[in-house]
Amino acid sequence: MAMGDDSPVVSLILPVLIRPILAQLEKRDLVASQTLRAALSKTEASHPGFTYNLVKGIMRRGDFSVNMNESILRLQGASTETDVEYRLSRSEDSFQELNKKSASLKKILSRIPDEITDRKTFLETIKEIASAIKKLLDAVNEVASYLPGPAAKQALEQRKREFVKFSKRFSNTLKEYFKEGDANSVFVSALYLIHQTNMIMATVKDKCE
Repeated sequence: MAMGDDSPVVSLILPVLIRPILAQLEKRDLVASQTLRAALSKTEASHPGFTYNLVKGIMRRGDFSVNMNESILRLQGASTETDVEYRLSRSEDSFQELNKKSASLKKILSRIPDEITDRKTFLETIKEIASAIKKLLDAVNEVASYLPGPAAKQALEQRKREFVKFSKRFSNTLKEYFKEGDANSVFVSALYLIHQTNMIMATVKDKCE
């Protein structure tokens, strides 16, 4: 996969895999952790996909292979609390509620790799995901009133439309999964939803903080 590929796993390597490692390093060497975090964030911003290619390069040198989509999706559950980039700092209830709903949806989605083979459990998880999506959208609507000016509101509305589009795609992917049994397509679709959730949070953060 080349740098700049639009697969969702490319955008999630840094927040889901790398930043939790740096959070652990921070306990031992704060300066080194902050230096690495700043350098990687700057490089990723200038060259999207850099951290993905770095990880893939290490894996090739180590001569081992994993399903990156499945692994990153599973790791998302543990990384949600450590990635402050997508957490809103404003104290108003609406912003804190959006933090909670965003984290909740991502954590539920992260359970998919462990539950997808148990049909009964997975069907219950799908219901949880549908509910979490609705609650997230409700929370976004509550925050929208705080956005300064029509341009900011329009930007958030566009993010919402993208999120809804990928929510529908996720639903269609689930229908295909129950016909064809392609679990990886479900992992990829879930990662897209996580990425779109992050984009909503980043937009609110950019416009309101």
